[in-house]
Amino acid sequence: AGSPAPASPRPGLPDDPDLLLMQAGVQMRKVRSKNWKKLRYFRLQDDGMTVWHSRQIGWRAKPSSAVSISDVETVREGHESELLRSLADEFPLEQGFTVVFHGRRSNLDLVANSAEEAQIWMRGLQVLVDVVTSMDRQERLDQPGWLSDWFQRGDKNQDGRMTFREVQRLLHLMNVEMDQEYAFQLFQAADKSQSGTLEGEEFVEFYKALTKRAEVEELFENFSADGQKLTLLEFVDFLREEQKEGDRAPDLALELIDRHEPSDSGKRRHVLSMDGFLSYLCSKDGDIFNPACRPIYQDMTQPLSHYYINSSHNTYLVGDQLCGQSSLEGYIRALKRGCRCVEVDVWDGPNGEPIVYHGHTLTSRILFQDVVATVAQYAFQTSDYPVILSLENHCSLEQQEVMAHHLTEILGEQLLSTTLDGLLPIELPSPEELRRKILLKGKKSRTLEEDLEEEEEEPEQELELEAQSELEPEPQELSPRSKDKKEKKSKPMLCPSLSALVVYLKNVPFRNFTHSREHYRFYEISSFSENKAKSLVKEAGNEFVRHNTWQLSRVYPSGLRTDSSNYNPQELWNAGCQMGPSVAMNVQTAGLEMDICDGLFRQNGGCGYVLKPDFLCDTQSSFHPERPTSPFKAQTLLIQVISGQQLPKLDNTKEGSIVDPLVKVEIIGVRPDTTRQETSYVENNGFNPYWGQTLCFRVLVPELALVRFVVEDYDWKSRNDLIGQYTLPWTCMQQGYRHIHLLSRDGTSLHPASIFVHICIQE
Repeated sequence: AGSPAPASPRPGLPDDPDLLLMQAGVQMRKVRSKNWKKLRYFRLQDDGMTVWHSRQIGWRAKPSSAVSISDVETVREGHESELLRSLADEFPLEQGFTVVFHGRRSNLDLVANSAEEAQIWMRGLQVLVDVVTSMDRQERLDQPGWLSDWFQRGDKNQDGRMTFREVQRLLHLMNVEMDQEYAFQLFQAADKSQSGTLEGEEFVEFYKALTKRAEVEELFENFSADGQKLTLLEFVDFLREEQKEGDRAPDLALELIDRHEPSDSGKRRHVLSMDGFLSYLCSKDGDIFNPACRPIYQDMTQPLSHYYINSSHNTYLVGDQLCGQSSLEGYIRALKRGCRCVEVDVWDGPNGEPIVYHGHTLTSRILFQDVVATVAQYAFQTSDYPVILSLENHCSLEQQEVMAHHLTEILGEQLLSTTLDGLLPIELPSPEELRRKILLKGKKSRTLEEDLEEEEEEPEQELELEAQSELEPEPQELSPRSKDKKEKKSKPMLCPSLSALVVYLKNVPFRNFTHSREHYRFYEISSFSENKAKSLVKEAGNEFVRHNTWQLSRVYPSGLRTDSSNYNPQELWNAGCQMGPSVAMNVQTAGLEMDICDGLFRQNGGCGYVLKPDFLCDTQSSFHPERPTSPFKAQTLLIQVISGQQLPKLDNTKEGSIVDPLVKVEIIGVRPDTTRQETSYVENNGFNPYWGQTLCFRVLVPELALVRFVVEDYDWKSRNDLIGQYTLPWTCMQQGYRHIHLLSRDGTSLHPASIFVHICIQE
């Protein structure tokens, strides 16, 4: 009550009645659990790019938190949320909806006052998400709405005008400590009306002066004869000399001018202004990640064993593995971020229905049939390439029958239940051959040859006896609560109908590489503990490499990692392990290890499969991951860390605190290549720090190297000093002057935070 009528949506936004109603604000319940349901006031800001929510009600309510539309991936209806479904007796599902974020940030579950109100917010948010998705990075930066957000944060009394005192406060919010006299000069120059305050376009002018990029202007002037523009030939020279674009530079120059030059006359004359040049450098075209590596660009017709496979371990957990919550959301997140192997840990449940949870712990339970239904729905939303269900089967025969029924009935044609052509293959099929297929990895009572050769089905009892006598349990990670000794010794019976669904991924115990080579087949897969796999890399690295050229390997993390922390996957990738390092990725846990995993699988369309280097696919390979030797061509990487732009504060609650940023560059690869260097720090400037320092790395095996950029606060007292990060494969890195758009700890964009670098790779 008492709220003024909402303003019209800002220019560039659709003229949508839902957006106007969202700007008026509304109370909704924010739901975190069955016991945590709080009323909050939500309002779409006039910029159309931010939703603020507060404990207070009304137009003047001060925000306690904000949601940026650029961080939102999608909006789901109430019935798609486990949490909201569990509250169906309390709130009608049609009044609930879920805001899903990019990266690994937790979802936001909301309950509106009516189904109509929920629909208004769902439709409106999706409209805004679609608008942001269609924008280029630089377009987003140029949007008045983004500046409007800063204006509203700086305009403390909310009168639509900004005094110099409010500007000083804003500079602290923007993470910059500026000389007061210089700031006042910029303020006066922007105050065209000489009113002593900044309004509308005056604030835009002030911001442009504030964000002037001297280092980019200097680069521009080095190639521009008149300092006003780059002619077509001058821009071609820049692309050839600095960006290493070679013969494609002339055609590329025309494309880039057409895409980034803001003036129509400039486009017609094939020239690039300073604004167009900056637009190019800040866009995807000027990004450090090579755009040629973004779509699916690799050969997808090789055997599965030739690929790293993006996967997750304990997929059902969204917390720690002792007492965390088991949730379908874990499977949704994993599949939507490109995971192609998810773990299903199945146990006997009540009412004859198998359940999924981390055995012998206090983690919550979910129904196996719900997990299968979720996989069926989300398996191929991000990638068409095959999904592997890593089945940890602890069920009785009766409930195994139920499992087999759910798998066949729910997955239908998606489930691969026989070889592709009904014939015995000689090697694993390729991702291309298995498009849109779901494969089961688990225990199997017979060989694939016996399955295909047997014309008449054996009596069920005989198969059960065979399963009991031949099967050995797959190695399990140790549970913090030790299992009963009798249970450890018992060998489970295997249901024939479930066994028959395992085709190319039969679990077998690992003894040694000679035994595997002499007794195992290509479609059999062994699991290794984290520590065992690392020991094998050191003791028999070349044998491990050769083993992984023809058979898949799975590595699971130490059971001592009760907090679901991850381990560095690179050491196992170096030995060619496919599912091991990535399947052990607890995707709910942020940190260095997840950054590495995300960095590797950022390429190849994010399809979840990355082709290993040739020397990890050759059965006669001489490569040893601990002692790499020729014929590798070592390369030298020179990284000039030039400047940073609009780095966020670590603690937004402290207006007066300013970061002292520095940049660390880490090379993550084979042991001799793994190293890091860092710049000095810039004191009290997170807005536009300048370093201008060059770091040099000599790398022996670039094909296996990842490059990680980390921006930190020098303040050693801070326990959470990471400002932003970005990781990418060496082979996907572009040379020349490039922007690196930073990501947060949970993998979401920190737009417009970035660092500006110059990359040079020498043989």
